[in-house]
Amino acid sequence: MSSKENSRERPSDNSQQDGDSEEKGEEEKPKPVGIFSPELKDVKKEIVKKWCLTTVTLMAAIMAVLSLYWASLFHVEANLSALVVYVVDFDGQTAPYNTSGIEPIVGPIVQGLARTQVASGTPTLGWGPLPGSAFNYDPLAVRQAVYDWDAWAAIIIMPNATQQLYNAVQNGNTSYDPMGACQLIYQSARDDTSWYDFMLPLISQFQTEATSMVGQQWARMVLQNATTDQTLARNIANVPQAVSPAIGFSEYDLRPFYPYTAIPATTIGLIYLIILSFFSFAFYLPIWFKFLMPKGHPPLRFVEFIAIRWGGTVLAYLFLSLAYSLVSLAFQINFSGGNPITSTTQVTEIEYGNPDAYGHGTFPVYWMLNFVGMCALGLASENVAMVVGQPWTGLWLIFWVITNVTTSFYDIDIEPAFFRWGYAWPLHNVVEGSRQILFGLHSRIGLNFGILFAWAAVNSAVFPLACWFLMYKRKHEIHEYWA
Repeated sequence: MSSKENSRERPSDNSQQDGDSEEKGEEEKPKPVGIFSPELKDVKKEIVKKWCLTTVTLMAAIMAVLSLYWASLFHVEANLSALVVYVVDFDGQTAPYNTSGIEPIVGPIVQGLARTQVASGTPTLGWGPLPGSAFNYDPLAVRQAVYDWDAWAAIIIMPNATQQLYNAVQNGNTSYDPMGACQLIYQSARDDTSWYDFMLPLISQFQTEATSMVGQQWARMVLQNATTDQTLARNIANVPQAVSPAIGFSEYDLRPFYPYTAIPATTIGLIYLIILSFFSFAFYLPIWFKFLMPKGHPPLRFVEFIAIRWGGTVLAYLFLSLAYSLVSLAFQINFSGGNPITSTTQVTEIEYGNPDAYGHGTFPVYWMLNFVGMCALGLASENVAMVVGQPWTGLWLIFWVITNVTTSFYDIDIEPAFFRWGYAWPLHNVVEGSRQILFGLHSRIGLNFGILFAWAAVNSAVFPLACWFLMYKRKHEIHEYWA
């Protein structure tokens, strides 16, 4: 047989062998069996064991992490006294009201009620009766104290409170306005949740009781005199408001929480800042790993890979935080200095919008706060994701959201002392800084930025180690796969 004929026969022999091996492979491929097959006995035991372990682990993690959220409000009633409300009595303490010979009744009654509330032993606010001398007899100094966060609110009994009552009934002053006797000073933008949920109901109850107590004592005094003084009786008929209700409370919200589109910007919307920073890991990691996969190119040196990946991640945060900030701008939160606030004690007129802190520079500062906050929140998530890997990063997200929300959306003063670590948590400082920027509140913006920069710096230092650990795990997993 010639060599050409042999060469023709060899391919046919090889093709025959390939066909035999394919048929043999198909014959050796295991056929599916039912769940009760004895052949699945061992794998069923393994699956049940792992299912039970995973379920118990998830249950324990859920109970542990969610308990933090429930626990944050567990002792609110007992901690309400941390929400300090000054009750400052100026009634009849300065000239000419302290020389008229008229004994003040409004101030002593209102302050007496505050002391009774504190001594009652029932959960209540931290009422703080103070004399006018503590503020140099200047009601504006009380407003400044509220603005400076020395107190959450203040009730001021005006210097002429009792004097005006006497003048109204003695002279028949029909222009008498009971609301001028006392003032309530507060800032709802400091923490609208604490104010409307915990403080306002108790303060409203206090005002009702104070009005009733003053009205009863004053009416008794006036009616006793009116029985023998016909002129007084006619004056009372002309100014019934001087007898009932006798006094009232004018309310001054120095920095109101307005517009309501600021709610997501300072509360729930910030949860998405955490989520965005968390999920950026999954979006960008496959992009960066192309540097290390030698497909048509040599791999990048690992040190430079870390630097490029860190820089690209932070740059992504810069643009993602811009997109987040632009949403607030698009929905017409004031960032342009349009509200003419000239004093920290001036009451904000909401028709001009929120009184932003930095005029035309407000939006850049707000953007930078969100950017640094995203770095603090996101780099921590990057490190944890690289160390723990899937599927445990989901539990980290739950922990990260719950702990940040718990110490940000509710005032730490009314939470158990255990939660004091929340002052150093990233989102607490983003929320506090955002409120200061958007509403012109008492500023601790330097402290807020400082804490966020510290988080970013520490996580940047850990970042190379986390990258190395991720590469170590991947090489180990590949080695086990091919073993």
